[in-house]
Amino acid sequence: MNSSMRLKNKICIVTGAAQGIGAATCRRFADEGAIVIGCDRRVDLINEAYERHAVDVTDRVSVDLMVDGVMRRHGRIDVLVNNAGITKDARLVKMTLEQFDAVIDVNLRGVFHCSQAVATLMVNQGAGVILNASSVVGIYGNFGQTNYAASKFGVIGFTKTWSRELGPKGVRVNAVAPGFVDTPILATIPDKVLQHMREQVPLGRLGRPEEIASVYAFLASDDASYVNGAVIEVSGGMTV
Repeated sequence: MNSSMRLKNKICIVTGAAQGIGAATCRRFADEGAIVIGCDRRVDLINEAYERHAVDVTDRVSVDLMVDGVMRRHGRIDVLVNNAGITKDARLVKMTLEQFDAVIDVNLRGVFHCSQAVATLMVNQGAGVILNASSVVGIYGNFGQTNYAASKFGVIGFTKTWSRELGPKGVRVNAVAPGFVDTPILATIPDKVLQHMREQVPLGRLGRPEEIASVYAFLASDDASYVNGAVIEVSGGMTV
């Protein structure tokens, strides 16, 4: 439990809230006093302590309905965490169009949909924070992840561009680039590969979802009031 209340009464939307980093971010934000709106396709898996919305980030109507509902209930949106993401890995020569399109649709187009849906509202408020989930893969690339790397590189492009467009209006935009984090997304990876991943990290272990959530909480708070357009690696030093 965190004793700080840096996000007291802030209206915070988190996508991909059902598990992993998204669920940890919801918990951390709630601990810091936020009013959390958890969004996921699997709304049944989101903690009942939060406001829950069934949202498919690839469907603009679904996103707009959620944002309209939040605005009707609260009258403002302070923070958006674009956490929803998927992987469908394959080497370039084996990757199907379905694999490519699915990842781009969720990880890139979904971030665009959610951010565009809140940007004007935040500009009108004169304040707001948009936080995007990139990845160290979106900086350095990774074998077998053409689609994922492209989407996470693209999210950095969004972040840099929107920080320029929205910064003058009082809206900060930043990205977090996690390294290897112990989440359900790793469930299909063999132990031998996980051990190799750990060995690549100077700290000698995978990250915990809570360690990513704490960086989101900092960036969402006024403690980060002069941080804009940044991409913060949270990787245990794996890229040093």
